[in-house]
Parts: sequence; C-alpha cells; structure tokens
Amino acid sequence: MSAEQVAPDASAIGHGRDLGTVQTLKRGFALSPQLRQGLVLTLALALVATAGRVLIPLAVQQTLDRGILAPGGPDTGLVTRLVLLAALAVLGTAVATYFVNVRLVTASESGLATLRTKAFRHVHDLSVLTQSSERRGALVSRVTSDVDTISQFVQFGGLILILSVGQVLVATVLMLVYSPPLTAVVWLCFVPLFLVIRRFQVIVGRAYTRVRERVGDMLAAVSESVVGAETIRAYGVQERTGERIDGAIDAHRRSAIGAQLRAVAAFSTGQLVAGLTTTVVLAVGAWLAAGGELTLGQLVAFLFLVNLFTQPVQAATEILNEMQNAVAGWRRVIGILDTPADVSDPGDDGVVLPRGPITVDFEDVSFAYPGGGTVLHDVDLTIEPSSRIAVVGETGSGKTTLAKLLTRLMDPTAGRVLLDGVDLRDVRFSSLRARVVMVPQEGFLFDDTLLANLRFGQPDATDDQVLLTLTELGLRDWVDRAAARHPHPGRAARRVVVGGGAAAGRPGPRLPRRPRPAGARRGHLGGRPGHRGPHPARGRRTERRPHLHRHRPPALHRRGRRRGHRRRPGTGGAARPARRAGTPARQRLRPPPRFLGAPAALSRVPAAAL
Repeated sequence: MSAEQVAPDASAIGHGRDLGTVQTLKRGFALSPQLRQGLVLTLALALVATAGRVLIPLAVQQTLDRGILAPGGPDTGLVTRLVLLAALAVLGTAVATYFVNVRLVTASESGLATLRTKAFRHVHDLSVLTQSSERRGALVSRVTSDVDTISQFVQFGGLILILSVGQVLVATVLMLVYSPPLTAVVWLCFVPLFLVIRRFQVIVGRAYTRVRERVGDMLAAVSESVVGAETIRAYGVQERTGERIDGAIDAHRRSAIGAQLRAVAAFSTGQLVAGLTTTVVLAVGAWLAAGGELTLGQLVAFLFLVNLFTQPVQAATEILNEMQNAVAGWRRVIGILDTPADVSDPGDDGVVLPRGPITVDFEDVSFAYPGGGTVLHDVDLTIEPSSRIAVVGETGSGKTTLAKLLTRLMDPTAGRVLLDGVDLRDVRFSSLRARVVMVPQEGFLFDDTLLANLRFGQPDATDDQVLLTLTELGLRDWVDRAAARHPHPGRAARRVVVGGGAAAGRPGPRLPRRPRPAGARRGHLGGRPGHRGPHPARGRRTERRPHLHRHRPPALHRRGRRRGHRRRPGTGGAARPARRAGTPARQRLRPPPRFLGAPAALSRVPAAAL
C-alpha cells in the first residue's frame, strides 16, 4: 500500500437523513416493539374516552328540545336524568383517559429503554475510529437527549394524537347525523388547512433536524471544555474557550427559535381556520334553523360538535410539530444503529486462545486512518514469548497504532496480525481481552471506589488476589499511604457503591493509620520526626513530638496533665501529643482503631482523591 493512497472515510456514524417521516416511524416502532404491545386495547380505551366527550352535545340537545323546550313545559325529571348521564360520561372519560395515559407511559418507557440499551451497546461495538468520527458529547446526546425527545412525544403527544384522531372521526359521524350540509361546510373549511399542515411538516422537520444537530454540537463543546479543563487553564485560553461555548449555545438558540417560529405559524393557521369555521357554521346553521331544518337544540349540539372537531385539529397541529422533533431525534439514533461495526466479535464461532506463552506476528501490515494517508507500511514483525519490546519513534510514527492493532481496537487496512498463528479477526473478544492487555498512557478512574477500579477488569477478584497483585507490583506501601491520607472521622460517604466504600470524588469515612510499636523510642518511629517550628495557631515556637499510643482506657487519655509536668519513670504513661489547631481534645486523644488491611482500606478511598 503506497504512502500516497488515502483511506476512504467509511467509519463515520450515520445520521439517518435519508429516512422519511413514515420510514422513521416504522423503523422506530420496529426497534422498540414494546411500543406496539397492547396497542389495540389502548385504542379501544381511547375510543371510550372519545365517546364520553361526544355524549355531552347529545345530552345538551336532548335537554333543550325534550326537557326545557318540551311542548307541555319543562320536564324536570328528564333534565335530571340527562344531567346524571352527562356526569357519568365525564367520569367514564376521565377513567378511560387515565388508563390510556398509564399504558402509553409504560409502553413508551419500556420501548425507549430497549432503544437506549441497543444504542449504547452498539456504540461500544463500534471501533475507536468510528467513535472518534463524532465529537465528544455529540455521540452521548444521540442516546440521551435525542431519545428524551422521543419519550416526550410518545408519552404526551401520543396520547393527544390518539384521542384527537378518534374525536375527529366520532364528531364527524355525529355531525352527519344532525346536518350533512353543515358537516360539508366544516370539512370544506379545514381541507386547505390539512394541505398547509402537510407542507409545513416538511419545513418543520428540517428545522428540528438542525436543532438536534445543534444540541449535539453544544454538548460536545461543553463536554470538551470540562474534560480539557486542566489544559485550558494551563494555556490560559479560558476566554477563547468561553467564546467557543457561547457560539455553540447561540447557534442552538437561533436554530430552536427558527424551528419554533415555523411551528407557531402552523399552529396559528389552525386557530385562524377554527375561528372562521365556527363563524361560518353559526351563520349557515341560523339560516337552516330559521327555515325549520334544524331545531335550537340541534344547532347548539352541532356547535358543540364543531368545537370538538376544531380543538383536536389544533392540538394535532401542535403535536405534529412535536412529532417532527421526535422524528429528528429518532433519525439520529437510527443512524447509530445503522452504522456497521467494522471490528466485530466472532462470538461462539471464534477461537479461544490456549493458556501459556504466545507468539505475536505482524504479516505485511499496513494501516491508514479514514480520510488520511498510510501511517504503517508493510510491517513484518515477530515477537517471541517472554520478550520485552520497546517501540521507539517520533510522534505520529505509528507506535500507538501498532498497539491498537495488536489489541484489535481496530483492524489493519492490509495484512494481518496473528497470535500463535491465529488471525485476530478469528479470536473471541473475551479470549483476546484475557490474553492481551493494553495499558493506556493516561489512566481513567470511574466514578467508584479505588478498589472497584482495581477490580474493573476482573470484578470477581478476591481481596487476596488484589493484595497479591499490589504486592507484586510494589504498591503495598502506596496502599498504606492512600489509607492514611483519609483519616477524618465522621465524614461518612454520601453514596455507598462497593464494599461500603465511598464513591469517587466524595468524602469517605476515616481510615485508621497503622499502629506504631508501643515500645518504640521517640524519633525512631519511621514517621515524621519531632521538630521545632512556628505553631500554626499561636505563632510561637513549640515542640511537636510523635504520639505513642498505649492500650489504655479512654478515660486515662482524656485525663491529661498540665503543661510541663513530667511523668515519673516506670508509670508507663505516654507522652501527651501537641495540640493541633482546630482539633477538639476528645477527638485528638481517641485511641486509633485497628488497621483494616489493603482491600478494606481501598474500598473506602475515593478514586478521584488520588
């Protein structure tokens, strides 16, 4: 492979822009089958809720024509029965709406949890090259905030959309029963609105797609500034970084305002058409009532039905705008799932490497990063078992690339990497990770205890195994010092994560120091010797002496003696420690508890405190 060749950029994560609205919804429901489970029952409950709403106009019409305006005078009994019937209809509508909402929330959360799980797992199946094609934070926004937009639409908008469609259909049927001419007038007024809404959906959809992209850019800018805070401060570029974040926030603001203006235009058009429709129906209905074709009760009931028709149409206009926002987020999540994993696990068909020494072979290996030139050219290398190899070269010469190829974080563009004669592409990931490990230049501490971080690669490791590993690495003294750096009593952890340990970055309980020998002489304790220096609180010179703890009752420790008094020889008393500024005497003189050992100590050391 020549150096002049440029690798195609085939590792970029997809965006799903080629999917239409209907295609996106079909793919979304296919990826989250829980959204379709029990949908028939949900629709039936929605129909019950809609029927309860349309019973109100019928009750009003019957109350006017047969109750209040009855030929023989008002019929109080009939009016009472109709009022009770309307009350029962309202109650039934409320109950049915409640169960529809519960079912939609349950189905949406279950379905979107499945979608999140699939997206997160697929992200980890992608190679580091594919992941790095997306800015830090933008990839996270796809499986968090973009999925949240879908959740909001399915839970809130889905309920309103289902009820609105059912209400429009039932209202249309009843309007036809009362007056077909007035029903035709209503539909003639709304047909132009439906055409306008259809056109607006395309415009609003593109606008919300830009909004979701700007959200990803904004999160990426904020995430990069947080992760790179030390570098930003070291170079003193806080102002430039702030301007970059402000630019991303302003771009999101402009795109969001643009999308909302388009959505408001569509909604306002619906309100205008609804008002005009009510006016026209009232005029035509009054003319028909004057001609005897409609009674007063029928005209009032028809106006109620027109209101039941126009309200869901206006709500549907707003919900369709929200649907475009959700569809834009759905496309971005589908784009992740449609991105092929260029480094895939062979699974059960893969080879399990045998235990024991292994030989590493690079056979004519070449590699080029996507969109860039070749960085490794026809590498032939054999590493024998028990060998120590140092790869030396300038920055960008391919040292890290060689290590990533060996651990199969990415595959070579040409050639192959072998372990004991087996191509890495044919080795199971579980077997490969157990035999080949890469230690990164900069370690990463997860939000957990130090012990949990040490066990991260092998969660089932016992305390003895952890202690043996630390001893073999010469880190036992470091463990003791880590325990001694957290001697603050009463600082309980805010969140217990592993083995009673404090979470990383949060204060944990006191870790005791290792007890010193009872007979040790002053100045030979292996710790900081006594010295003279200015007292931090009093500003004068005083002598600090190490405290020799004796196993004696706490009451004797609290008794104390006046300054300068010397104990008689043979009493076995311990020298009184110098008072530390701000330390209560009772806390200062408390005898130290027993040392807990390395694993127990590490389970209480916050990882972020190192």
